[in-house]
Amino acid sequence: MGQSKKQPVAPATAWEPLQPLGLREPCGIDTLEYNYFQASIPSARSIAWATTGNYGAEGINMIFDERLPVSEFFLGDALRTWKPRTRKFYNSRVPMTLLGYTTGGGRDNAQDHLTATFSGNINKRSQVGAMLDYLYSKGSYNNQATNDMTWGFSGSHIGDRYEFQGYFYHYNLVNKENGGITDVLYITDPAEVQGGVTTVDPKSIPTRLSNAHTRNVGTDLWLNNRYKVGFWRTDATVDSLDNEIPDSLQTHTYVPVTSFVWTLHYREQKHIFTNRSASEAADFFENTYMTNNGTYDRTTYWALTNTVGVQLLEGFHKYAPFGLSAYLTYEMRRFNQTPDSTDHANYEALGLSPLPEGAADMAARESQNLAWAGAQLTKLRGSVLTYDATAELGVIGDVAGDLRIRGNVRSRVPLLGDSMRVHAYGEFLNEETPYLMRHYRSNHFIWNNDFGKQRTYAFGGTVQMGRTGTTLSAGVKNLQNYVYFGSDALPVQHDGNVQVFHATLQQNFRVGIFNWRNKVTYQTSTNDNVLPLPRLAVYSNMFLLFRVATLNVQLGVDCDWYTKYYAPAYQPATASFINQHEVKLGNYPFMNVYANMKLGRTRFYVMMSHINQGWFSNDYFSVVDYPLNPRRFQLGLSVDFAN
Repeated sequence: MGQSKKQPVAPATAWEPLQPLGLREPCGIDTLEYNYFQASIPSARSIAWATTGNYGAEGINMIFDERLPVSEFFLGDALRTWKPRTRKFYNSRVPMTLLGYTTGGGRDNAQDHLTATFSGNINKRSQVGAMLDYLYSKGSYNNQATNDMTWGFSGSHIGDRYEFQGYFYHYNLVNKENGGITDVLYITDPAEVQGGVTTVDPKSIPTRLSNAHTRNVGTDLWLNNRYKVGFWRTDATVDSLDNEIPDSLQTHTYVPVTSFVWTLHYREQKHIFTNRSASEAADFFENTYMTNNGTYDRTTYWALTNTVGVQLLEGFHKYAPFGLSAYLTYEMRRFNQTPDSTDHANYEALGLSPLPEGAADMAARESQNLAWAGAQLTKLRGSVLTYDATAELGVIGDVAGDLRIRGNVRSRVPLLGDSMRVHAYGEFLNEETPYLMRHYRSNHFIWNNDFGKQRTYAFGGTVQMGRTGTTLSAGVKNLQNYVYFGSDALPVQHDGNVQVFHATLQQNFRVGIFNWRNKVTYQTSTNDNVLPLPRLAVYSNMFLLFRVATLNVQLGVDCDWYTKYYAPAYQPATASFINQHEVKLGNYPFMNVYANMKLGRTRFYVMMSHINQGWFSNDYFSVVDYPLNPRRFQLGLSVDFAN
């Protein structure tokens, strides 16, 4: 008797839940062989990334179309890029573990990052997962270290009648805050400040703060439950010879028609800023309101959201090509701010600043009860046309009258023997300004603002040509009553309109083993005083791609560059990027030389980042007074274990 042939195992798949009802959108698994090295470069989070410099440090995307909006807890926004923003679920059939480790620098400026992702199926319908992310970087400059830990669990069950998706993760991000270097000449012209000595040890450069820290702690719990009502369908009753098949051999498939959804989402965040040097604080901060013996600001926030919905499911009948949903969302929020027991009537005797107008009436705690009603239209199946549209109306609390409308359409169009992918989107938002942008108090910053609702109109699209390697995207945003941080580090609401236009061209070339990949973004703001942006940003990557036996090799050099503009300054006490109109930064290429390789399920690289330091100029700043990392050697390893 011959041995039975082993059945092949289907490849792993992944998806992300589409909010707010948890529909599953397919997504990729991070096992690509190209450009693995980029993940370890702080300034490579986008082609125009403003950062305080260190790996794991605060940053903001200066490509405005890619920038995330201000959240309800703005104090954690500057570190969002280092938190798990996507909640991926996997169907790996066999246990899957993705391990990654990157390192760089020396003893005094070491940079280490360990990541681990696990997913395993209990059976063909159920899976569990776990993740760990640990980042530690001493930084290239003094008082700049980061120490981040994130861990979490996930699980899903996709049954005929009942579906469940859920995740829990917790993060603890600790950053030393140095306030920037005391003199940019240490970078741009070290001989000027060192008596003719042209070289400088980055760790010897004095910084404005030496004993200040920021800690961001957060928890996120998301539980999505779906019960489906439908009918059983018998797929076949006769064989190819028209003989009736016994009922025991027929295939019976459950076809869901309607589902009832309940989603629970709990979020908790805490921000702590400490500074133990009173003398440095007196020089660094313009105002001190509560104590001049050191700062301990503690602000917390939690929100509990319940969403219930009913959904007519897509595809249960040939005349039902889309899904239609209606839902209600109820949310409770609580904000707790730094307590204040200071006798402000004697502020002069205490050596403190007078309170701003209206600050004495602010409560240390604030609770909110909010509700929205929404509807969602989706078509996520099919290769020719897919779309989704969501509309939400605020009905209770501060969000009453808020309106959010978002829509996406995707299609694939045959053209001259090629396949053209088209994506169009539109958005209208009329939203209340986040609570902490209106009411906030701490030792150095207090504001009590009466801001109106912010309105955003946006539309645009993307065209992608597979054969030519061309992707073109463009869009327009109109911002009304836009809120930003002014030069005094306080929130300001612009009482007019600001329009932002952006266009991005991605063009890939290949001749034999030579590859040249380019991304060029042009953007313009109608009011640079409110929203300054680099006009042009470019990323270019030239590399050789070839195989040596079973080893895939990518050897190349890449570079990002953007035009000069009034780049943001950074305020560590509120972890916010603020407008300034004195210093222009940019027009500096940041180049990396690398060897990126993949052997089976293993990826690894070696790289010299910022290889061009000192070649053209030394003006390598993306945020005022915060230089980028100098030249350094780095390497990384990632292994995909499929047991």
